[in-house]
Amino acid sequence: MTKKAVVFDYGFGNVRSMVRALANLGVDTTLTSDYRQALEADGLVVPGVGAFAACMAGLKHVDGDRVIYDRIRAGRPVLGVCVGEQIMFEHGTEHGEQADGIGLIGGSVDPLDADVVPHMGWDTIDAAEGSVLLKGVEHARFYFVHSYAAMDVHPADTSRFSIDLSGEREQVSWCRYDRSRFVAAYERGPLSATQFHPEKSGDAGAQLLKNWIATL
Repeated sequence: MTKKAVVFDYGFGNVRSMVRALANLGVDTTLTSDYRQALEADGLVVPGVGAFAACMAGLKHVDGDRVIYDRIRAGRPVLGVCVGEQIMFEHGTEHGEQADGIGLIGGSVDPLDADVVPHMGWDTIDAAEGSVLLKGVEHARFYFVHSYAAMDVHPADTSRFSIDLSGEREQVSWCRYDRSRFVAAYERGPLSATQFHPEKSGDAGAQLLKNWIATL
């Protein structure tokens, strides 16, 4: 049976390239901000381009936060990409101001400690042992474009959302750029997220998306 995925359209993502990438892999892909479609799809992709606080505001405006909570609560896969990964964290700091995130990943998104930002281009990552997302592409290069990232991570207390991930193992993959070591990918139960852009990462990115699709 053909898998169905929704790329969530809340005004802050490079959505067309992700739609094409999934469609090229045989996934029935819809671009929408409709709550019901996003809730019922086999998989939900939350992209993101821009500032953390603005993305959160845009997401909440179309009930995107509720969709994410409801899907994770029900064990239905969600993939956050770039700022779509960052907003899964508890907090984000941009221009000296802190904003609340979705709160499904413990930690804060902060400016990269580097002489040149953004971190833009192809880079290797230190894949988590047993990573489902990165199976077969553990040593590949992926495409990054970002000035902020999470330098520390821990399992979030999701009980306040009536979400129990306590039995799910946290898998964190890392990347180094200049003086920063940051979260490149995150996996915990139905929640997956990447700081890099799999839809712009050639064959390696396509394999990662295949790996995610296989979990749907």
